[in-house]
Amino acid sequence: MESNELSFFKGLFVVSVLWNLIGAIFGYFNTAFTFNGFFNRELADPLYYAIYQGAWGTTLVYFIGYSIVAYNPLKHTGIVIVGGIGKVGFAISLLKFYLSGLAGPVVFIVVVGDFIFSLLFMYYFFRLYQTKESIL
Repeated sequence: MESNELSFFKGLFVVSVLWNLIGAIFGYFNTAFTFNGFFNRELADPLYYAIYQGAWGTTLVYFIGYSIVAYNPLKHTGIVIVGGIGKVGFAISLLKFYLSGLAGPVVFIVVVGDFIFSLLFMYYFFRLYQTKESIL
């Protein structure tokens, strides 16, 4: 892989770091506010609170993972596989909530963003394959 393309992917993962950090800051550290912004209802049940905060804790872990990948995108492809699966799953779940009327329009921003990242991650793997770089 050429250095300019490697720089592009490093930049992609830096943006992924920022995307996940912003989500984690709101979702994990200000859980009730984020829930209210996404679903237009109060998060009063302590069990739901813990589960919802835990989901954003996963986003915080992705922030750490994408930081590692940004340092060396050719070495840490497994993190991108797991993160990409997580992004698609999270986006699909939020899209279901949005389409059923349970989530507000803010959720749609996350859905679109995560799908865009998923497509860019697929391109990343396509380029790794084309340039005969190790995928695992």
